[in-house]
Amino acid sequence: MIKNKKKTKQHNPFYDPNLKSRHASAKRFKKFTLTSLIFSIAFLAFFLFDIISKGIPAFNVAYIKVDVTYNEKTLEDTRFAVPKEYRNIVSRAWLRDLQKLVQENPALMNTTTTTLVLADDQVDQYLKGHHYKLKDKEIAFIEELNAQGLIERKFNSIFFTNGDSKIPEYAGLYSAVIGSILTLVITMAVAFPIGVMTAIYLEEFAGDNKFTRFIEININNLAAIPSILFGLLGLAIFINLFGMPRSSPLVGGLTLALMTLPIIIVSSRAALRAVPDSIRQAGYGLGLNKIQVTRDHVLPLAFPGVLTGSIIGLAQAMGETAPLIIIGMIAFIPDAPTMVTQAATVMPAQLFTWAGMPEGMYIEKTAAGIMVLLTILISLNAIAIYLRKRFEVKW
Repeated sequence: MIKNKKKTKQHNPFYDPNLKSRHASAKRFKKFTLTSLIFSIAFLAFFLFDIISKGIPAFNVAYIKVDVTYNEKTLEDTRFAVPKEYRNIVSRAWLRDLQKLVQENPALMNTTTTTLVLADDQVDQYLKGHHYKLKDKEIAFIEELNAQGLIERKFNSIFFTNGDSKIPEYAGLYSAVIGSILTLVITMAVAFPIGVMTAIYLEEFAGDNKFTRFIEININNLAAIPSILFGLLGLAIFINLFGMPRSSPLVGGLTLALMTLPIIIVSSRAALRAVPDSIRQAGYGLGLNKIQVTRDHVLPLAFPGVLTGSIIGLAQAMGETAPLIIIGMIAFIPDAPTMVTQAATVMPAQLFTWAGMPEGMYIEKTAAGIMVLLTILISLNAIAIYLRKRFEVKW
């Protein structure tokens, strides 16, 4: 029986003697891919957990109830506005801005009021259980104040309303957010129309010759080169050659536009190529010329794909740091710019600067800033998906 079965297998034209090993190889490959997927998800989960656990504490900050005296003496030297034992545990930035507070509220002059004063960053870190640099006498005093209920934790609105600061508890993202917005407005104002028109020309009007093939090869190559090279190009052209203001959103936007152009061109061409030729032929059959067919029929159908590629390119530009470092947008900018020619910084560069600071509060603010940046980038990608589905046309 066994010999007959073996003989039957050998004479079967569909019998594969390596079938068992092929099945085993397929199972091993399946296990490898599953392991890779699990490893990737675990790495992502660890990354998000680490960022969130470090960033959440930055959204609340300590305040201390202090009797603050407002008079001529304290305005000359704001340290005398609070009792001596409080001077090392309240924010120096808050004391520095005391004169401005009195100017905005003249009725405070020659009065003493109990006020919630922003705590020093070392006090805040001590209360959060992080590394701190406080003396034993100061720790004992803080514990006494905490036991009396004179220390409160509040939402850290300073993080969203202030610009960068050398004093950790006063540092915020506001100026970087405004700089990012101005930079991205310039980026899209330049890159979107040029990129879309270039894609339309190459896909719909340009002939198949050596010149257009040369352009296509270079566009594809530009989409893959390191972003720092675009920073060097922006430094050489916009700053050194044309004399544009360094560290400005204008230069940053133009530099990022150069980097984003290949992405918009490639994605727009793919969207135009996806439109069936029957649409074009139908337009020609009705007597329309090529410009009318492209403008009124092909481009509207390709618009969801064009818009999706442009938003994704915008999201990538928003997360770029290297080219902006080259053109000087990593400078210390405490005030938000009001014009595209003023000095500014952007969120990735601001986070890069904070990451190199030694104070513990900058560590949690860096993580919180990454959370904000990731939220914006995920939102942009979600908008791109929604718009693609919203304007998608079935043909």
